[in-house]
This record gives sequence, structure tokens and C-alpha cells, in this order.
Amino acid sequence: MTTHQLRTLLNSVQRGDVSIDTALAELRHFPSEDLGCAQVDHHRELRQGMPEVIFGEGKTGEQIITIANALSSRGGNVLVTRLSGEKGAQILPSLPGACYHAAARCLTWELHPPEIRGKGTILVLSAGTSDIPVAAEALVTAQFMGNRVEHVYDVGVAGIHRLLARREQLAAATVLIVVAGMEGALPSVVGGLVDKPVIAVPTSVGYGASFGGLAALLGMLNSCASGVTVVNIDNGFGAGCAASLINRI
Repeated sequence: MTTHQLRTLLNSVQRGDVSIDTALAELRHFPSEDLGCAQVDHHRELRQGMPEVIFGEGKTGEQIITIANALSSRGGNVLVTRLSGEKGAQILPSLPGACYHAAARCLTWELHPPEIRGKGTILVLSAGTSDIPVAAEALVTAQFMGNRVEHVYDVGVAGIHRLLARREQLAAATVLIVVAGMEGALPSVVGGLVDKPVIAVPTSVGYGASFGGLAALLGMLNSCASGVTVVNIDNGFGAGCAASLINRI
């Protein structure tokens, strides 16, 4: 349940358009609902400003469908992350109108267009084409959370002119999400060019000595540019959520 939905319901009770018993029935699964396979948190958007999201990896298609239907029954949009194409194809017929985003490995089921709550634009950058899956996850998440989002892909430091050609776009963004594997240098460079928050996302892309993203993670944590914040390896979703909260302030 969103803040808008709860406010509408309470106003209806105050006006006498809705009885107290009807309102109680509306709130019967508030704040949580036991589905057997999951405890769905209907209170999360009121509490955190962002709804509960389904992590698809490790869940069966049936479990995802059950949780998605519970979320949608309370009027909320649904986001499923880390969803393989095979599992996405399995559950799409059960969620009419849902959309699978192959690059992001995400599924969105929007019963209503997301309300734009961000005050500016979030810009998502990827160092390389191989980083796009994580960058796309951040992009889909930020859009789902009600933000205007732009992206620029494959602008890593191996060809710094590609990034510098986007200086105006970098300066116009309110928050920047910078996704990089290998040595993870791109967020430091971007952080040195802008006066906006930079959220760095290390990816597991790279050769053996990158240690599955650990090299990029440590490089970003040790960034010499001020204002750079780092999320976990491959955590595009977390970056999208953090950028969304910053963009609302």
C-alpha cells in the first residue's frame, strides 16, 4: 500500500464514503501477509518510500507468481530482479501486461505508471559493454522507483575521450550511477568531474586477478575523488534504490 492509497482510504472514511468495517477489510493484510513461502511486506513503501521487490534468483516460478499477485492485489506495481530469461518466459503468461527486460534480467508488472518523484535526472554509466547487465538493472530499478533516467554505456577509461565527450550530460545529472569491472577506475574519474553524488557499482567482469569484482570493489572504496559511495559487487538494484532516495531530497 502506498502513501497515496492510504491517504485516499482515510479521507474516504473521514467523509463517510467508506465504512470503518470496509476500511478494516482493506487493511486486513497490513502491514504484512503470510503466503506460506514468503512474508510479504505491504508496509515497506510507507516505511521506506520504496515497495518490496522480489529477488528472483533461487525462487521457483510459482513462488514468484504468488508473491507478485499478493503485491499487485494491494494496488502496487511489481519488480522482480535477477530473473533468468527461462524463468521470465515461464511466469509472463500468469502476469498480464508484465514486461521482461532481458538486458537487466528484471521483470516489471506495472498496474499504473510510476509516479515521478525524483527532482532531477539519474544518469547511469557503464565502463564497458560487458557491464551493461548490472547497469541496466540499476536503470530499470531507478525508473521503477519513479525517476527520470538516462544512460551512457561503454565510456571506460581505456578511451577517456568517450567520457569527456559527455561532459554536459554528466553535469546535468542530479545523481550518477557508475558501473565498472576490471580495475574499477571509472567512478574516480567521474567523481573528479562532477559536483553531484556518485554511486559506484563494481562488477564481477574481468580477468583472473580481478577476483570476481573484488579488485574493482577495493579500487572504488579507495577512490581519491570525494563524494563517491560504493555498493556491493554487481548490485545494480541497490545502486538504483540509493540513487532514487537521493534524487528525492
